Amino acid sequence: MTGIIDYGAGNTASVSYALEKLGVDLIISSSVEELERCDSIILPGVGSARAAMDNLRARGLTEFIKTTGKPFLGICLGMQLLAESSEEGETECLGIVKGSCTSFDKTVSKVPLMGWNRVEVTVSDPIFDGIEPGSYFYFAHSFKLPVITETIAKSDNSGTYTAALRKGNMWGVQFHPEKSSDQGLRLLKNFIEKGGAA
Repeated sequence: MTGIIDYGAGNTASVSYALEKLGVDLIISSSVEELERCDSIILPGVGSARAAMDNLRARGLTEFIKTTGKPFLGICLGMQLLAESSEEGETECLGIVKGSCTSFDKTVSKVPLMGWNRVEVTVSDPIFDGIEPGSYFYFAHSFKLPVITETIAKSDNSGTYTAALRKGNMWGVQFHPEKSSDQGLRLLKNFIEKGGAA
């Protein structure tokens, strides 16, 4: 069973639809008790960092995320929230990885960045098994996390930034696998099937 965290700031519908296509049993919940019974956890994300963190705190979910030993995947804003902070609303985030999310420079790039962008895997990881090198994934974001120690894939938009990261049992992807065609579904399948064994 996979638990999708419902905190009022996530694209839970599209993520759940993608998982259902893969035949994954899932629940959408904001209850720590229910999420504790799941085998893996996904934190989707659409919206502002400050509102997202406020909602996670209000639901008592921050400590659960920080301490869970379950395979965990943060998507888009869900990945950015793993960082120490975000320039968006001067927000203190979860602090699971070091680094701060900053805005794209509007003078040199279109903001928000929306559309397909190439992802370069820089560290071999089972979450990318069976996915062609240099595959394109769908992005929709205005803020970025720089390349950090935990970065396992990067992308480029007027400079490189983290497209995917991993720290122990926790993965994050800046792109939306649920909107990224076959390669996105493969990544989700890899997470569900290999996350616990990775």
